[in-house]
Amino acid sequence: MKPRVALSMIVRDAEKDLPRCLESVRGVVDEIVIADTGSSDNTRAIAKAHQARLLSIAWENDFSQARNQSLAAVTADWVLMLDADEQLDPAAHESIPTLVLRSGVSGYMVTIRNYVNDLHERVWDKPAKVNDSTLESAQAYPAYLEHENVRLFRRDPRIAFLGRVHETVGHSIQEMGGRLEKADFCIHHFGLTAGPEERTRKNQFYRELGRRKIAERPGDAQAHFELGLMEFDNFHDFEEALRCFHRGCELNPKLTVSWLFAALACLQMRKYAAALTYIRGAQMQGYCTPLVLETEGDAHYNLGNYPEALKVYRRAHEADPASGGLQSKLAMAELRTGETDTALRRLRRALREEGHNPEIHDRLVLALTFTGHLSEAAEAAEAKLATVEPDVTSFMRAASIRAKLQEWRKAQASVVAGLQKFPQSGRLRYALSEIQASTGQGSNGPP
Repeated sequence: MKPRVALSMIVRDAEKDLPRCLESVRGVVDEIVIADTGSSDNTRAIAKAHQARLLSIAWENDFSQARNQSLAAVTADWVLMLDADEQLDPAAHESIPTLVLRSGVSGYMVTIRNYVNDLHERVWDKPAKVNDSTLESAQAYPAYLEHENVRLFRRDPRIAFLGRVHETVGHSIQEMGGRLEKADFCIHHFGLTAGPEERTRKNQFYRELGRRKIAERPGDAQAHFELGLMEFDNFHDFEEALRCFHRGCELNPKLTVSWLFAALACLQMRKYAAALTYIRGAQMQGYCTPLVLETEGDAHYNLGNYPEALKVYRRAHEADPASGGLQSKLAMAELRTGETDTALRRLRRALREEGHNPEIHDRLVLALTFTGHLSEAAEAAEAKLATVEPDVTSFMRAASIRAKLQEWRKAQASVVAGLQKFPQSGRLRYALSEIQASTGQGSNGPP
């Protein structure tokens, strides 16, 4: 008999996303179980319209508890888990019927494509990828981040979600000696494309749940790392992030990503020697990715160890030649060790390949200024203003270089353009008054 598949979900006020999610599983699942944790919109009506078995459950700030209540109501042989802001990839319509026929497999690791609005975002130590999706609802986003989680698994009383937040059934499958394999389909996730207000609300909520998870599982290295990542990425509390990452390293030295992020937190706090200590900890565990090498290079560079930084950046660049940001760091190390022409050529090449990266623009401006090419530095600074979304500092930098060249009209043009975008900026207003004083215009001179 063909194995039956159920969709298991928990939802709350999901009327905007739920229809698209449920349409994506039409023809794939034989059963839909949705646990509602207190919706006040049309979520329940949408679920019923899709013939879902609807449960009403109390929300007790525990994702695993809620998911397990939904899971307990499933009668099918296999379970597919989605959130309302996700969609099943069309390829799964052919893959899932085959995957659930395999004997001896308890569950499948599924790739999650997390769409984002910026190519510079990352998940853990993985950078964003350029969006190549053909899915219509994904076309608006420039990039996505990938991670894996167990989302398709057998219904088995021994398999349950664990963890108040960042919950998974993977741990219970491993504890029972079950076999996990990799699925050949993906899930599309749109939650990271939410607006700033919604993202802030979610981050505060997940931060609190992360703290509770640690209180309940103080010996869980992964829980400490997860909270550290929240503090690092979303709240920029690098001292607290470092404390969490350090504890993760203590509890499980093989959690190599915790060593890396401890080093990254140290870099943010300008504790460069400490960053090298954590990088060595990662490398002692056999963890030596391009990002690990890049972080090591950053620490050496900021310590003024330019020859060592050059050596490490070269190794990182060999491992990841497509990274324009890394190539620009290598160029700065070449500049500091006297390879001026090579450095400038490399920076211009990196900018051609990754012109959307503001850091490469800044490094080219810095290198041209450092080598005395002020006219070219001014042009590069102005090119950044026209290429990427500028900030106050970018306008100030362009104006400052023109001022050094005593090209006051061009300096003033950059400041005025900045004030049009940031009219409340005290720095830009002060710069304008200084330029006017230098040119004898006075406070009532031409803008």
